Amino acid sequence: MHTMNISSSRKFARLPLSRLPLYAAIMMAAIPAQNSMAQEDNSAEQITEVVTYGSPIRDSQKAAIDQKRNADNYLDVVSADTIGRFPDQNLADSLGRMPGLAIERDQGQARYINFRGAPFRYTSLAIDGLTIPGAENGRVPRFDAFPAVITRAIEANKAVTPAMPGEAVSGYINIRTFDPFEHQGWSTTTDIGLGEQMLGDGEVSRYSARMSWSGETLGFSVFGSRNLREQITDNRELDLTLDPATQDITVNAIDMRNYKVARQDTAWGGRLEYRPEGSMDRYFYSVLSSEFLDEEERNQYVFEFDAGAEAMGGSVAPGVTGYQPLALARRMLEAGEYRNAALTQTLGSDFTVGDWFLEARLNRTTTENETFLPIPLSAGGQVAASYDVSNLEDPLVSLMVPFSQTPMSSSDINYAMTLALVIDSNLDIDGDKVKLDAERSLSLFGQRSVLNTGFQYDQKEGRGVALAQSQSGFPSSIDIDNFNTGKLWDTDMTNGIAGTVYDNYGILSAWKQAAGDLSVAAPADQLVSIDEDIMAVYAMTTTDFSWGNIVAGLRVENTDYQSTGPLASHADEQTHVLPSAHINIDLREDLKLRLAAGSSISRPTYTEWRAAASVNPVDQAVTGGNPTLEAEEALGADASLEWYLGDASMLSAGLFHRSIDNVIYADSTTIDGGLYVPGAEGEQWQYTGFVNGNEGHLSGIEINLIAQASDVFPGMLDGLGFTANITALDSEFDTLTGNSFSLPGTSDLIYNTSVYYETEKLSLRLNYQYRDDWLSTTENDSFAEYWAAQKRLDLNIKYDLPIQTFGADLSVYLNANNLNDAVDVRYAGTAATPNQVERYGRHYMAGVRASF
Repeated sequence: MHTMNISSSRKFARLPLSRLPLYAAIMMAAIPAQNSMAQEDNSAEQITEVVTYGSPIRDSQKAAIDQKRNADNYLDVVSADTIGRFPDQNLADSLGRMPGLAIERDQGQARYINFRGAPFRYTSLAIDGLTIPGAENGRVPRFDAFPAVITRAIEANKAVTPAMPGEAVSGYINIRTFDPFEHQGWSTTTDIGLGEQMLGDGEVSRYSARMSWSGETLGFSVFGSRNLREQITDNRELDLTLDPATQDITVNAIDMRNYKVARQDTAWGGRLEYRPEGSMDRYFYSVLSSEFLDEEERNQYVFEFDAGAEAMGGSVAPGVTGYQPLALARRMLEAGEYRNAALTQTLGSDFTVGDWFLEARLNRTTTENETFLPIPLSAGGQVAASYDVSNLEDPLVSLMVPFSQTPMSSSDINYAMTLALVIDSNLDIDGDKVKLDAERSLSLFGQRSVLNTGFQYDQKEGRGVALAQSQSGFPSSIDIDNFNTGKLWDTDMTNGIAGTVYDNYGILSAWKQAAGDLSVAAPADQLVSIDEDIMAVYAMTTTDFSWGNIVAGLRVENTDYQSTGPLASHADEQTHVLPSAHINIDLREDLKLRLAAGSSISRPTYTEWRAAASVNPVDQAVTGGNPTLEAEEALGADASLEWYLGDASMLSAGLFHRSIDNVIYADSTTIDGGLYVPGAEGEQWQYTGFVNGNEGHLSGIEINLIAQASDVFPGMLDGLGFTANITALDSEFDTLTGNSFSLPGTSDLIYNTSVYYETEKLSLRLNYQYRDDWLSTTENDSFAEYWAAQKRLDLNIKYDLPIQTFGADLSVYLNANNLNDAVDVRYAGTAATPNQVERYGRHYMAGVRASF
């Protein structure tokens, strides 16, 4: 792979948005004449359906296995029917059941995907072949924002071809949405589910509907969905110190939090499509709007034992239990909101021109990401406290009057002051995309071949604030104690401080009335202003032989970007040449060997790439973004052996390796001061933020089994099935100072199993997921945070009713999630010093589906 960097001093040139209609006109120009042209080879477009209607699990698995078997690259597929048979609310849950895919959760809910256990930044997400920018930072996709109802099938490409985005180090996930022509006439499906989150008795609900109609030449579909989950999250955060010589633990502080959250994702969209009679052509318009909203109430107390001991002229005695006659207390209350949204619209056409079959797409996608956290922060409280962290999953704190053994509660604490803390961030991205793919048959070396070529032009603008916060005096006219409801926390942990729930929304309303606008002025060092153009061209051939086929080609991506800051701006251009080759060998009719080699990249996020930073010219220090970051570059190899045991059974084993250069991580290094301050050229300044490290690697082995008992023992155990996949990983990268870490998000072991039984009407499925410890972040060389191993047990029961209502086929279902009542633990450096413990309880949902 070759990378060319052009001097940042050149003028940054952008193609104006006004030119996009011209591209569209060029792409569509051949359409009026195409019907008069010969359509000699209609084999160019191959459509494989991976959806079943009212079929049992076996048929759904067979459809997905058939697509995997016939694919020209290494991939896995989840069909729409399979998704419906798991208790999944969003695509992250669904993807987590694929081989080698692990989930990163927030307060128990699936959010990000570690494809092949790799950092989530290494995965590209597309909808119907068009990539979607990550709303949070321009790169990383959040899968909890997309509901399962939009999905016809999910394709997880583990070895990418030149026709796929180059920004896919670990893989490329394509969500195929519903096609109205899959049903003739009218078709409607609805899903209504209601349930409860056991911790806090919160509502869990699901409402979705999809309607379509198609005739001979015209079809349309519309859909909408809303998922809601109200829950209590128990959270305890700890500041512990481990003496490496004695292994004694010192308890410096304990942070006790109780969150009440209401999370909902909503989506709507549709598709209008025209297919001229007697041809393969089609013209369509599609739209998808999705929004994820997290409304969060926080009741939080922090007890600083070390600060109290220091005020007394001493220190905290080592030990997992103890009594501190003076500890300082802080209280934080909040009614905050996290929101991200995406709107993507596509105008498309598939048509033939002579021997060529072309697919043209014009797309506009906008994303929004917002965080608003207004926090009354009360500080300077004094208590005496005893503590016990011998059970790290339930740390105990009991409060007493300072310098005594007289019990008191958290509501009795008096604070020296209350501050008004407001945290705000936002990022808006506008993206326009033009994409043209062309395909034709030809003869290569005397063999039947297919040539694919095309180009894609992306233009994106990112504007926002990475983090803004203000701190001032809280309005004295508001007595926060008047908003104490007196209701004890809903909790599965010990509430030794007698924590109570405050009316946080009432406090916020009074705060706004007293202070007016709570918006925060954006600090200059946190501004994000990035303009990015990416031009990609590719060509590849697929050549068939008697023993299989070879797919080989080249993709070239040119990235032209400018990052603007308050003091300076930086423009650069990078070109990446990305070759790849895939060999698919049919060793026998039921045994396939796949070999692949390729290259890929991972560009910096917009937060990392921002030119805005905090500059201290006196100390010659800079903190913030780094517009000079280079893209991570990877070379990879894959090998897999697939044994197809029957119609709906298979066993596969795969090996993969990625060698990665320029790994991006958070650290400190020296830079040229002139990047941020004119006149400081040549001066060596200290920079703290994001840097390119040295080489890294990711290697693994994955085994996947899908077994239907009737395929192995015909006539016996009909309806019984089993799936299991396991991935073992090894990863590492070197920092600039020579320290080594595993790649963030990478577990050494991931496995996923499910056992199911089905009859004509009834299906039961029990699923278990496991991943061991993984690195969360590296804020600096000497500090690393890890999440401890996580386990999940889920159950789905579905029954097709033997009756129809108003002509609809009905089924009822029961979903049960987190049956093992998992506790999530994060630790710093070693498992002996956890810094966060979190639990949220089980939840259940019962519902009914109707298909017309």
